[in-house]
Amino acid sequence: MEPRSNHPVGSPRWATTRTQWRALGLDDEDIRKPKIAIVNSSSGLSPCFSHLDPIAAEVRRSIRDAGGVGFEIRTVAPTDFIMSAGARGGYVLSGRDLIANDIEAVVEGARLDGMVCLASCDKTTPGQLMAAARINVPTLIVSCGYQSCGTLDDGARVDIEEVFVKAGHLASGRVSFEGLCDMSARAITSPGVCTGMGTANTMHVVAEALGMTIAGSTPVRANGDRMWATVKESGRVIMEAVEHARLPRDIMTAEAFANAVSATLAVSGSINAVKHLQAIAREAGSDVDVYRLFERRAESVRPLSAVRPNGDDSIEEFEDAGGTLAVLAQLGEQVDGSARTVTGETMAERTASAVVRDDRIIRPAGDPRGREATIVVVRGSLAPDSAIVKLSVSERRTRTFRGPARVFEDALSCVAAIERGDVRAGEVLVLRGLGPVGTPGMGMASQPVFALDGAGLTESVAVVTDGQLSGLVNKGIVVGEASPEGAVTGPLSIVEDGDEIAIDLTRRTVDLLIEPDEADRRLAGRSEHEPPADASGWLSIYARNVEPLHRGATLRGRGR
Repeated sequence: MEPRSNHPVGSPRWATTRTQWRALGLDDEDIRKPKIAIVNSSSGLSPCFSHLDPIAAEVRRSIRDAGGVGFEIRTVAPTDFIMSAGARGGYVLSGRDLIANDIEAVVEGARLDGMVCLASCDKTTPGQLMAAARINVPTLIVSCGYQSCGTLDDGARVDIEEVFVKAGHLASGRVSFEGLCDMSARAITSPGVCTGMGTANTMHVVAEALGMTIAGSTPVRANGDRMWATVKESGRVIMEAVEHARLPRDIMTAEAFANAVSATLAVSGSINAVKHLQAIAREAGSDVDVYRLFERRAESVRPLSAVRPNGDDSIEEFEDAGGTLAVLAQLGEQVDGSARTVTGETMAERTASAVVRDDRIIRPAGDPRGREATIVVVRGSLAPDSAIVKLSVSERRTRTFRGPARVFEDALSCVAAIERGDVRAGEVLVLRGLGPVGTPGMGMASQPVFALDGAGLTESVAVVTDGQLSGLVNKGIVVGEASPEGAVTGPLSIVEDGDEIAIDLTRRTVDLLIEPDEADRRLAGRSEHEPPADASGWLSIYARNVEPLHRGATLRGRGR
């Protein structure tokens, strides 16, 4: 089958393309070969991306050796810890959609024949999968691995998430400035993504559970032997996928999304995976309701592993025990074996060859690490569309909370109130204005949670927010990503100081306890939030077009 990237010989398109590509060193034989995009989000801003250029070069060699031509293309490289400094964190989630659009513009503009996507930090993997689902050309996701972390003088492990948490303890004196600096200096000892089962590693697991990776390739040590073995195999795999027309929409089916949800629950993954999977499904044209899938699968799928901070296991131990493929094998009948993969196998064929090297780290389904699902979708009069609570595998906590609301319109004022000692036990902190429209782009709500931890209030103060949480937050009762968000007309937008809020994790509810007539009166006085008429720039475009969170926060228009 003629590659779609080829143009009729002798046509103006052929002549000008040939001129450009011969200037890059390609000959006429090369120009007739399948052309593969190597999607690289390399950036000097963060160690998450700092090792990707040599990987891209090796992928290009692998594609050449397999009979194709690789073209490296670049995308934005969102990283929470660096890029959340501006616009209240709005550039981070919105960067996911920029990645998808960057890829579409180049791959569709040039009519390239396939993609190898180098997956790294939190938003790159979902952005790449969204693009694959949207443009539907053969795609391989290559996980570029997690960083190694350091140790303190007492031998304890320290990583960047621990630094993030402990920074919230500085104001209360529970950590010294010198101690925090020492942790910061030791936390990262190699390139790669964060070491815990946060959003980055979770999304690498998701990519494999969806069937979009080489079997057994996630998670993986950055620059380790297994990562390089996958990189060197990538050219053969993508060229076979192009030859056999293994398209993302034929792989990322309803069965595949169910498998990805089960895998996320089994590894006690990041709550951010919920909205990312919903966004990928939307781009694939699927009517799968990922939020409902999480609700249903939570009835039967239990955590089979407990990687930090869910438990004491390290990501290295998880990888060495068999990683994602071992989890899928241990899930047994909870995985749909009919789902296809980019390598042509079914998921049943893949899991049949899986090796569980340590069933203490990755348990069988009948002997899980935890007794309940740790990703809990809640609904109620305060969040009728959805909200999410992340629990810990190892820690038991109260299942209900009821108290008066204390409303904050931004994260910094909430942190300041906690540090001043103004927040009291029994209150429910309502932090709004951080949703996709309100920020816009979605603001980070983790800092107030860690400030509560530093003040010793996580067990006595609950949080409800429309903001984004770190993929590792599981302290106290924190209801995140409430939808509808506070910037649009809905229950969260009308909460006032002193209103009673009730949270019940057993019933999976979060309710605003005011009279219906009072709620109607307040809603009638609300006006819809809109960006200023003269606003310009990317975040203005995002705010005007973003869908609600429960539809994945994709850019399809708020009214659609």
